[in-house]
Amino acid sequence: MNSIFLLAAAIPPGVVSFLPFVAIIAVFYLLLIRPNQNKQKQWQQMLSNLKPGDKVTTTGGIRGTILSLKDDSIHLRVPPDNIKLEVVKSAISSVTTDEASN
Repeated sequence: MNSIFLLAAAIPPGVVSFLPFVAIIAVFYLLLIRPNQNKQKQWQQMLSNLKPGDKVTTTGGIRGTILSLKDDSIHLRVPPDNIKLEVVKSAISSVTTDEASN
């Protein structure tokens, strides 16, 4: 019991006042930064796995089927008139599966 007080007395007061800031940074990292990095990684993986025939939704809400892929753009066929659009890959927000559309 006495050794705990000696250990606490051995820590400089400047370090003790700095510990709450370290704790706040750790909480921000765990609650905000880390989940956002994981979400970004999943989105990048989704973009790299796109292929012709996939049904996608853009960030603007346009739904269509991928006709072809280029380096940074995608050609979509949009119903009901089968209009062909070219959008950048970064505008794709999600891949729509057949189960979600039924």
